[in-house]
Amino acid sequence: MAHITLIFLTLVLVFSLSLLPHNANTTSFEFSTTILNVTAILPFKPKPHQPSSSSSLPLHPIDSGNSLLARLGRDSARVTYILSKLDNNNNRNLKPNNLSSPVTSGVSAGNGEYFVRIGVGQPSQQFYMVIDTGSDLTWLQCEPCLPCYKQTDPIFDPATSSSYSVIPCDAKSCTLLDKPLCSNRNCHYVLVYGDQSYSTGNLVTEMVSLGQTGSTNRIAMGCGHMNQGLFVGAAGILGLGGGPLSFTSQINATSFSYCLVDRGTNKTSSLEFNSARPADSVTTRLVKNLKAGSLYYAAFSGVSVGGLKVRVPESTFKIDESGRGGTIIDSGTVITRLQREAYVAVRDAFVAKTTHLRRAPGFLILDTCYDLSSERSVRVPKVSFEMSDGKSWVIPPRGYMIPVDAKGTFCFAFAPLPMPLSIIGNVLQQETHVTFDLANSVIGFSPSKC
Repeated sequence: MAHITLIFLTLVLVFSLSLLPHNANTTSFEFSTTILNVTAILPFKPKPHQPSSSSSLPLHPIDSGNSLLARLGRDSARVTYILSKLDNNNNRNLKPNNLSSPVTSGVSAGNGEYFVRIGVGQPSQQFYMVIDTGSDLTWLQCEPCLPCYKQTDPIFDPATSSSYSVIPCDAKSCTLLDKPLCSNRNCHYVLVYGDQSYSTGNLVTEMVSLGQTGSTNRIAMGCGHMNQGLFVGAAGILGLGGGPLSFTSQINATSFSYCLVDRGTNKTSSLEFNSARPADSVTTRLVKNLKAGSLYYAAFSGVSVGGLKVRVPESTFKIDESGRGGTIIDSGTVITRLQREAYVAVRDAFVAKTTHLRRAPGFLILDTCYDLSSERSVRVPKVSFEMSDGKSWVIPPRGYMIPVDAKGTFCFAFAPLPMPLSIIGNVLQQETHVTFDLANSVIGFSPSKC
């Protein structure tokens, strides 16, 4: 059994949350503050392959908990990347400033938040890949590689794979790239992200297997020979976006789902393809934005705090004719963003119901924080996203109250965006089984302990 051990010698706040009933509109949690040295184990424990139309992969949170500053820096770059995808002109004209220059800011593609283990080539070689619902093209670093960033696994060498094949420029898959390039009649891709992280190389076909004994598929993917960025040891990106070159589209997946585990644990959960939604899922429509086909939008009508719907125009959460607005569900963004006016209304509603808690200074983009160092349990108002049919997705409290230091400071995990757009980040999605039902254009949210 292959495994990787990462040791992080960092002081972190370890807290446990247990829901305690108070009333229908508030939720309470108990927590204890402990200073520990943390060892994070990243085991690869694939589920035994079963004859089935569904597949499941272990999902790992890759974050030591030691560097919220770095994560929020990566997060800002991630949001910049998403905004660039919504600006068609800027997105198509992105070019690396200098393909040999070092990139010092954090990764913005997938952002290093959650890894999955897949096999590439024949014979299959195992790699950790960042899952990214905001990108289509799957790519990994390939030999010869100059420059390359440091990754956990050995870099993939196409010469060792009998199934490797370069895609020619006149192939349909080449025309599906945003801006394909040609050299010696071979198709090349260039991906540049919000912080000038990049990958460029050949567009190829290769065998990709799900787990050590899972199903195998031949897909078009990128073989990156020039790559830069802080991808936290991953070999590349597993693109789960909504476009035709995404992994989900190429394997004809009818659905995919994940349950994101808390980074404060060494647990793993799973990324699943073609599995049924949990029976207790709360569902709403997946909305297509023709201006950004890679991104997944969910149909929400508003946000409630403490059982009361916040007074924000419902149009705030809808896509307009120009492709602006709407609510994106993203695996790579960390902190949930709301359009500024909506954010202020939601934050103020939360503050009005937490006057019993001691306030603390803000932390970077998080402006609403509390000093809970002397508390063992507190009551906070419930926060939920509302659907037009009256259903609600109730967020677990650790999804919107997060620790930012080892002293007992917790912050309200929302931030504003200066444009009509909302992005549901992965902190808010923790402890929720999220199902993208592609066949029925529905997204489901189910309470789960992952």
